[in-house]
Amino acid sequence: MAKPELQPLDPPMVPFAVGGMVLWAVVGLGLLPLHGWLSRNGHTNWLSICLAGFLLGIPGLIMMIIHDRNRKIRRAAAGS
Repeated sequence: MAKPELQPLDPPMVPFAVGGMVLWAVVGLGLLPLHGWLSRNGHTNWLSICLAGFLLGIPGLIMMIIHDRNRKIRRAAAGS
């Protein structure tokens, strides 16, 4: 008895990109009240890292929107 061929997972990727951006934003906003402590201890770069993570998520989100649009086209072509 032959096993059926396994298909690779192809989930929608936009929720992952949005989730990552939200995570960076929440952590950054959570660190804002601690700005005084962070600056006294030389850790102000943490806020910059959160901002960079959020801003780098924007091109990632755009890429995932394009990927998901092409995913729909691929699935429609495979189904016909």
